[in-house]
Amino acid sequence: MFTQHDQLKSSYDVVIIGAGGHGLAAAYYLARDHGITNVAVLEKGYIGGGNTGRNTTIIRSNYLTPEGVQFYDESVRLWQDLSQDFDLNLFYSTRGHFTLAHTDAAMRTMRWRAEVNKHFGVQSEAVDAQSVQEAVPMMDISCGGHAPVVGALYHAPGAVARHDAVAWGYGRGADRRGVEIHQKTEVLSIETTDSGSGPAVSGVMTNRGHISTKRVLCAVAGSTPRLLSMVGLTSPLYIHPLQAMVSEPVKPWLDPIIVSGSLHVYVSQTARGELVMGASLDPYELHATRSTLDFAESLSMHMLEMFPFLGDVKVVRQWAGMADMTPDFAPIMGKTSVKGFYLDSGWGTWGFKATPVCGKTMSHTVATDQPHALITGFGLDRFRRYALTGEKGAASVGH
Repeated sequence: MFTQHDQLKSSYDVVIIGAGGHGLAAAYYLARDHGITNVAVLEKGYIGGGNTGRNTTIIRSNYLTPEGVQFYDESVRLWQDLSQDFDLNLFYSTRGHFTLAHTDAAMRTMRWRAEVNKHFGVQSEAVDAQSVQEAVPMMDISCGGHAPVVGALYHAPGAVARHDAVAWGYGRGADRRGVEIHQKTEVLSIETTDSGSGPAVSGVMTNRGHISTKRVLCAVAGSTPRLLSMVGLTSPLYIHPLQAMVSEPVKPWLDPIIVSGSLHVYVSQTARGELVMGASLDPYELHATRSTLDFAESLSMHMLEMFPFLGDVKVVRQWAGMADMTPDFAPIMGKTSVKGFYLDSGWGTWGFKATPVCGKTMSHTVATDQPHALITGFGLDRFRRYALTGEKGAASVGH
């Protein structure tokens, strides 16, 4: 699906570090929407080998802040046309999304989110426990008796898609428009010069040679702190593993996506019948993607509280990604104090669903050197200004 390039060119108009969904989407829209095709996407590993291929594929826009709701709603709109845009089946499937509330306090937050969503035209509503039971009759809504469901936030546009195909679609589309994708190409350093008004990007050194460029977009998720250090920047990011696992295929029985913030569980069923399950972040900082027995045992316990009939179903694999978390649970996007260095990071547990809108907004930002209107609340400088975008109420569980 992609051209193999034996050599790097000596210079590019734009270098994108990271060939995950965000980096490839930015390259795609730079070429398609802005006519910038002299672009190199550099990937230390392989296309989609990071968090793009290590997530649970949930797509939604039922966030809490005005910035978040409008941003993710645009992403959902873009998702719905991607298969046709790519001429590639992404297995995009609208399922509906229930965020369960197990306490009165949680239910108040669900009503709050529903009202913010409705204000911006997003389909969300607070529903009672009976509505949850009718939609998912197989669930024990008492959750073993110690955490009964009292209601939920129902988000009708909630969907899933095939994560690998998303990377392939954006990669193939960018490749066909002249973008070069270089796998197994590690960035060793980023060079800067004094522009008279501060540092400015001048080049990138890789394990395959030197590149001259004046624009670099960093989209490397959990590796972001290491790349920032190359240009003398710091951030409030902290990296935690986020694990998931999948069951053997079983007869389809779960149509909606189920999320429980109290039990730290989210689950959906694939077209092949597998249950894709995840939980909260591991409670320690670690720049690694190892999986643990503790995670599998804990998640299985909570799954059985909601669905006790799954006791004999086997887990066939598990995996982990590196979640780059911010203090306010919102991303970091846009320009930095280093001229020509652009940042797309801080995606924590919610980066996959933002793939299309990140590509659109970051390609605009790189092409025009001005932040797109949808990301003005996500700038790195908000932490210096104490102007945080508090999204924790809608993103405190890894989903």
